[in-house]
Amino acid sequence: MEQHTASFQEIYARYSADVYRFSYWLCGNADDAKDIASETFVRLWTSESEHRPETIKAYLFTIARNLFLQQKRKSNRYSPITEHLAETTPYPDDNIDARAELEETMAAIRTLSEIDRTVLLLRAQEELSYEEIAAMTGLTVSSIKVKVFRAREKLYLLTSHQ
Repeated sequence: MEQHTASFQEIYARYSADVYRFSYWLCGNADDAKDIASETFVRLWTSESEHRPETIKAYLFTIARNLFLQQKRKSNRYSPITEHLAETTPYPDDNIDARAELEETMAAIRTLSEIDRTVLLLRAQEELSYEEIAAMTGLTVSSIKVKVFRAREKLYLLTSHQ
């Protein structure tokens, strides 16, 4: 059991930031991303099946994506509560442009369909191969390539300043 614990700790140390970042890009909310990332590792820990080290990252992203989709289905059942969360500390002037660009990019990413957003993030952010993404999503490699290309093209159009 101790070897399993050490192995889990190594996996967590190596991939927790990646799983959180992927979850954040999917849902756009830091608290939800923390919940998804935590639950991802709980599911890994409680899983009784053996996982190959070369596929563990893709396995973790698959769990995170499924948790995001499950959360999305649940949230669609309820009407949203609008909250106004005002920033209490202003950002320095030199960070305003960068923050605005990041917010614009994140908003553009959230306009993509869930599958387009997923394949784009797995390819661009997590640098997974087309083959790994195809195995995770159940799509063909050529379909993944087309989706990534079209998602990049749409993001470019949405974020280019006219």
